[in-house]
Amino acid sequence: MARPITRTDSVDSPDEPSADILIRIRSALPSLAPAEQRVGQVVLEDPAQTSRLSIGALADRADTSVTTVMRFCRANGLKSYPQLRLALAGAVALEHALSQQRTHSHTDISATDTLDEIADKIVFQEARALEDTRAQLDIGTLGQVVDTVSSARRIDIIGIGASGFVAADLHQKLHRIGLMAFIWTDVHAALTATALLGPGDVALGISHSGTTADTIDPLQAAAERGATTVALTNFPRSPLAECSDLVLTTSVRETPLRSGATVSRIAQLALIDCLFVGVAQRSYERSTTALSDTYTAIHRRTVPHPTARRSTPDA
Repeated sequence: MARPITRTDSVDSPDEPSADILIRIRSALPSLAPAEQRVGQVVLEDPAQTSRLSIGALADRADTSVTTVMRFCRANGLKSYPQLRLALAGAVALEHALSQQRTHSHTDISATDTLDEIADKIVFQEARALEDTRAQLDIGTLGQVVDTVSSARRIDIIGIGASGFVAADLHQKLHRIGLMAFIWTDVHAALTATALLGPGDVALGISHSGTTADTIDPLQAAAERGATTVALTNFPRSPLAECSDLVLTTSVRETPLRSGATVSRIAQLALIDCLFVGVAQRSYERSTTALSDTYTAIHRRTVPHPTARRSTPDA
């Protein structure tokens, strides 16, 4: 179980900008009761239309009760149903403003899209994921993670499957500035490593869904031994988040063709960069020297670019 380091979950704050409501709903959806999930699915399928519905009409569409709709509102940090309607209207207006420069770039990829349309949609969605992730990023929590990693005896990074690529990026960055960092992409290896952790160590788990048992189990093992645990996930109420001391969250909506860790990977890498730069800044001189030394070590392996034409001596 998580220990006393505190954090602020953005989904619990009713004072956030209304444009964040869709982010909050998507993040909270897996942790809601089934009837509340149906309300959330109706809202996310058509936020514009939902913003015009009465509370009774929304309850009917979700095949539930008015009381459940009110519970859904409170679960997403809203005190009343009118507040939800206003927040949705604001979010829809923002979505329209951001997407009008690229026709249909906000829609899902279809079987008939041209490569030009696919490129527009992917770039638009990845840019939105970065903006949304930054909008809901808890800087206080990020600062705690930076402090914790900076002073750790060792850092064990756990990422299974596609999350392993993100974990490898963080490992390589931390290793380049001289920190004792390890990466584990196999659950047996991760469990073996976390069995050696203790107070002063950090175990950081990466999982978009926050439900990957192979990531959760090593973090729980690390927590039992007194190590500080950190989660990087898209869902602040997920099992991975619940068993972690500190939680960094992305804000990504994966659609069928993008569910292969595309947009989610971009947002995770952005948070990894924020974490790394924050850690490097804590020991600026040492870090810049280490980065320069490691660059020099590999730069000599580069092949000079051939000149277009060799000069010849005058006749």
